[in-house]
Amino acid sequence: MSLERDQPLIMKTRNGDMGAFTILIDRYKAMVFTLAMRMVKNREEAEEIAQDTFLKAYKGLKGFKGDSKFSTWLYKIAYYRCLDYIKKSGRSIETTSIDTVFGNRLIDESNVVDHLERIEKKEAIKDALRLLPGDDGILITLRYYEELTLEEISGVMGISANNVKVRLHRARKRLMQLLIVRLEPETIQDYAK
Repeated sequence: MSLERDQPLIMKTRNGDMGAFTILIDRYKAMVFTLAMRMVKNREEAEEIAQDTFLKAYKGLKGFKGDSKFSTWLYKIAYYRCLDYIKKSGRSIETTSIDTVFGNRLIDESNVVDHLERIEKKEAIKDALRLLPGDDGILITLRYYEELTLEEISGVMGISANNVKVRLHRARKRLMQLLIVRLEPETIQDYAK
């Protein structure tokens, strides 16, 4: 469905219509920026990476074959731009931004204790995601917070869907082990339900 919606804009862009490319940018800028923020943890750097991603996408659009959705292709470009940036800056990959798990709900006075417990759980998950090695946090973020399919993650990360499935399983196990250490056992049971 996404490819059908994007294909006319892709064709127009290939024919020199910058307005069509602007529509594609508007359609996907939040997605690209969010991934960059999750990976580099700095707004200015994420904005720079997002701009670089769209520039690279524009230059490479003639090579886009349509084998995958445009969004998956764009995500892959953004992912590798982030990895390049992190590598050049000498940092390691950290994945946080789990804010979307609990949302921004309004609380009333009778619910303050519950709200504080949710904040504590959210912080424990953030800490655990930061401690996951390599791409584990990115895999969990792409699958559960960005809701990409295994095939889409495969396209983004350049590994097979089966490899994604195996690595995601291992990442979940590592995350659970970290959470067991950080949260009380009954809290873990709440998440398992």
